[in-house]
Amino acid sequence: MKSTVAPGVRLFTSCSRDSRYRGFILLLTFLIYTTYHLSRKPISIVKSELHRNCSTVIQPVELNITNNATWCDWAPFDRKNYETLFGVLDNCFLVAYAIGMFFSGIFGERLPLRYYLTAGMLMSGLFTSLFGLGFYWNIHSLWYYAFIQVMNGLVQTTGWPSVVACVGNWFGKGKRGFIMGVWNSHTSVGNILGSLIAGVFVSTAWGMSFIVPGLIIASTGILCFLFLVEKPEDVNCTPPEHHSDQKSGETKPQLQDSPHMDGAINGAIATESQEITEEQTEAISFCGALRIPGVMEFSFCLFFAKLVSYTFLYWLPLYISDVAAGDMSTLFDVGGILGGIMAGLVSDYTGGRATTCCVMLLAAAPMLFLYNYIGQRSLAITIVMLLLCGGLVNGPYALITTAVSADLGTHESLRGNSRALSTVTAIIDGTGSVGMRGVPGL
Repeated sequence: MKSTVAPGVRLFTSCSRDSRYRGFILLLTFLIYTTYHLSRKPISIVKSELHRNCSTVIQPVELNITNNATWCDWAPFDRKNYETLFGVLDNCFLVAYAIGMFFSGIFGERLPLRYYLTAGMLMSGLFTSLFGLGFYWNIHSLWYYAFIQVMNGLVQTTGWPSVVACVGNWFGKGKRGFIMGVWNSHTSVGNILGSLIAGVFVSTAWGMSFIVPGLIIASTGILCFLFLVEKPEDVNCTPPEHHSDQKSGETKPQLQDSPHMDGAINGAIATESQEITEEQTEAISFCGALRIPGVMEFSFCLFFAKLVSYTFLYWLPLYISDVAAGDMSTLFDVGGILGGIMAGLVSDYTGGRATTCCVMLLAAAPMLFLYNYIGQRSLAITIVMLLLCGGLVNGPYALITTAVSADLGTHESLRGNSRALSTVTAIIDGTGSVGMRGVPGL
């Protein structure tokens, strides 16, 4: 009896060559940025191990220590101002990330994305592992850990502009909102995996909580080098349609057979075509990206949206003040995933990215006040309010950092120049990262 072809194989072969490549690039970039977030998460998990309540810890027999409330802590975080020291580490990463993001996009436009991402992931793996090696090398200098955080913040900026630019190169404007809304869940997946991996080692050897994620992102960097395809044209696939030529009002010159067509006209048209081609391959400047309609407006919008989102990220578990606060706080991220997908669907259907962001953010403001008043009256109300607030806040946040950035990076005013995606994405996300500095306690 002849065996039938497996359903998965039939599904794979029924898709066109272009679709297979697009699906593969979407999956690979999802994996790439998942590891970026995975490698950022350990610090928030390990803080509880660097400074503990030593009165609740069983003291080893070989340690002859009396009346020392910090014997189990890791210096220099055994001091009374340990919260300030943790804030220094957070600030070192966030400030370096915010500043570096503005320059990262410029480099990303001028270097092959595959090489740029690979180098960034290998360096991220190195500095993440170096933080963990401080445990095995018995390093107790705050300057060492602060320096590692600064360097890690800088190299981590290679990720976001590059993956958005790559996905933007492969997917046109039509269904970009929905596709990127689903794709953007990699941040939450990375946070969850980073928490789980760090949690396995934190109580025994916290250094491994950094070393293992560092090895994972470095290994994924090698996969990026081996398999990432930056543009459809590189593998003879059909490039997506970013905008309509009719909407831009431009008409392409047509050559017609005519006895009056002489060599001078042919030469002029050839020269013009060459100039346009050269212009389309020239990387855009920082100031040039700022002049693209909508870049500054959406950058300032993300400034405030990211501020609110990261306020929830850092302070929500404390605000809930419950035994299961960590688990409950993840509902805000779940709502954010659903909100990002919904924002993408609505913006694709209506064609109004700005309108979608405006409506959701306007609805988020009273919802946040409402959560403050009734959010903890019951478990059911808490769950519903966290999902709603997460969706209304992180929905526009996800839409702006993905589909909107890709739209503006391929704006019709660029006349087909696709080398603005990375710079535009870096400007928008960099401005939003500056907004993170407004988070209370940082």
